[in-house]
Amino acid sequence: MDNGGYTAAARLRVSDAEREPTIERLKDAYAEGRLDEDEFEMRMHLAMTAGTRAELVTVVADLGRPVPEHASAREMTTDVSGEDRMLAALAHGSGMVPLIIPPLVLMLLSGKRSEYVRRQAAEAVNFQLTLLLVTIVTFGLGAVVYVVAWVAALIAAVYALGGRHFRYPWTLRAIK
Repeated sequence: MDNGGYTAAARLRVSDAEREPTIERLKDAYAEGRLDEDEFEMRMHLAMTAGTRAELVTVVADLGRPVPEHASAREMTTDVSGEDRMLAALAHGSGMVPLIIPPLVLMLLSGKRSEYVRRQAAEAVNFQLTLLLVTIVTFGLGAVVYVVAWVAALIAAVYALGGRHFRYPWTLRAIK
């Protein structure tokens, strides 16, 4: 399915609260004389009926000052270096081998240099700790879960390579 080049955050449905900044921007533009009455009414209608963030942004795109982004739209970290992305991906990818040591070492060594690497490595350590506890509590039967963990580790590594934050579901977060 074609997403029109929009990010996942841009395709999210908008709430009435998220429409408010756009409506205020339209009012400001009308007061500044940037919009005539007909265009103002048309854009107000579009803002009130917008279904996604992308539609909402389009209403004010040519007016200068952008609409503030919602917190989930900031999931992408653009200022992360390629080396940091590789180290974070390695921390997650090391989950393919059921050992806690590689992400722990990366967290301790590279985490001092990069908050992104530290946070992603800590997430991988917490995930490995959770899997270890499940395996111990189920007397080894939880080892079957490691097969699923390989898929989760691979997905997390891809997210990290893209500079995006990843959080494993159902994970005890002992390390912050």
